[in-house]
Amino acid sequence: MLKEIGILIQKEITLEWRQKYALNGILLYVISAVFITYLSVGAKMGNLSVPTWNALYWIIILFSAVNAVAKSFVQEHQGRQLYYYMIASPEAIILSKIIYNTGLTLILALLGYGVFSVILGNPVQDQGLFLLNLVLGAMGFSASLTMVSGIASKAGNNATLMAILSFPVIIPILLMAIRISKNALDGLDWSVSVDKLLSLFAINAIVAAAGYILFPYLWKS
Repeated sequence: MLKEIGILIQKEITLEWRQKYALNGILLYVISAVFITYLSVGAKMGNLSVPTWNALYWIIILFSAVNAVAKSFVQEHQGRQLYYYMIASPEAIILSKIIYNTGLTLILALLGYGVFSVILGNPVQDQGLFLLNLVLGAMGFSASLTMVSGIASKAGNNATLMAILSFPVIIPILLMAIRISKNALDGLDWSVSVDKLLSLFAINAIVAAAGYILFPYLWKS
């Protein structure tokens, strides 16, 4: 199955490279959102508080992840899905998409972090904790949104359905990521954040496991 996952990830990268307009649009969204934030919330005058910086960062990353991951199954027409059904297992398909979307979301998150640091300043005192939280947050967003995207694709790619289904899963991940980031911004000891990191990791594992177990039934329908 590892060989199947590797080939499918390579396929995702090839398709993304051929459709550069989609990736460029997402990158433009991230940069534009940060710049608009700079102009509109008083950051230019130095009035942006640390909690506001933290919340705005994660909200922008969340919507960037939604835009990036939502197309996971949208661009797969029925003929291509049938072809995948014949050559690869559903477990390999869902894992390859989760891994690829995690990498894409992480790139967007790091880009957003860099743009935030340049334009709005960087108040993070514990870079290691913040970056670890960034990785876990990207994993959580990608796993949940990939699974929900698969469900929505079976309902005619209903965007409303995707928003409704992803809300209960995304909100706990988002709130936990914001809390851990707040500890990193304040420079608190890692021991304060260990329980939250474990909780976030557990949520990610549960979502990924649920997708791994349930996707084969969804794929056969």
